[in-house]
Amino acid sequence: MKTSVSTADYLTRSVLEIEEALQSSLPLGWDIPPKLRESMMYSLEAGGKRLRPILVLTAAEAVNQDPKARKQAMPIACAIEMIHTYSLVHDDLPAMDNDDYRRGKLTNHKVFGEAMAILAGDGLLTHAFYAVTQASALGASPETTLAIVADLAKLAGAAGMVGGQVADILGEQGVTSLEELEYIHLHKTSDLIVFSVLAGARIGGASQQQLESLQQFARKLGLAFQIQDDILDLIGDESKLGKPVQSDVEQQKVTYPYLIGMDESLALVERLTQDAKQALAEAKLATPDYLLAIADYLMRRDH
Repeated sequence: MKTSVSTADYLTRSVLEIEEALQSSLPLGWDIPPKLRESMMYSLEAGGKRLRPILVLTAAEAVNQDPKARKQAMPIACAIEMIHTYSLVHDDLPAMDNDDYRRGKLTNHKVFGEAMAILAGDGLLTHAFYAVTQASALGASPETTLAIVADLAKLAGAAGMVGGQVADILGEQGVTSLEELEYIHLHKTSDLIVFSVLAGARIGGASQQQLESLQQFARKLGLAFQIQDDILDLIGDESKLGKPVQSDVEQQKVTYPYLIGMDESLALVERLTQDAKQALAEAKLATPDYLLAIADYLMRRDH
């Protein structure tokens, strides 16, 4: 089945829907200290590709064309953007990557101070789990919601993204093999992409076989995405990236281009993308076209 809307228009529409939902994701009636709310929203509304929430919505639609699937998936789309944003706020801190700019804006700690940035990240992390529960209020079954909560705790936590970040810190200047680097990329980056696709698919009512195929799709896609990031850090346009290029070099980080060279890294991104698309085909989804288009878009992106 061919998509009726271009990929660019679909992504633009999805970003607008997600950003509208994010604006109301912190209930105004909650007694949140104003400075904390401001700090949380500063980073949450800073823009970006919104890739992970888009994948939540797109996976839900790919499994189930009923419009209610996309509606039920929106709170989870917001939740994963909160998780991703908190990880960036903490990543930018002096104790981590010590970055001054993110998405073309001053990083959170540069505006609000280190203590508030840490607490804003904590607030986004914990609020994400509340956001997931709102899918039930829109009709998702308690069993589906519980499975999504379990996935989020694992894939964003010590066995997932946080574990990947730890391996990245411990491995700085000491990573000597592709296996070590792949572990970092699969957990630090790919696991949130895996969560996004699985969560959307669960909302859509995917079968166990579909979930297994989609997990492989997302795992390959996430690894390709991070290798492309490694490449763009070397050859990307700073004005498009919204942050300085060559930062990995300056911090002496080991990356795929460093270990295997630029040409092989570019080829690997293409191979992983093709593997992802093959796994997607095996899922036999109702409407996989936008997921396929997103895979191609990520392979060719310049920011």
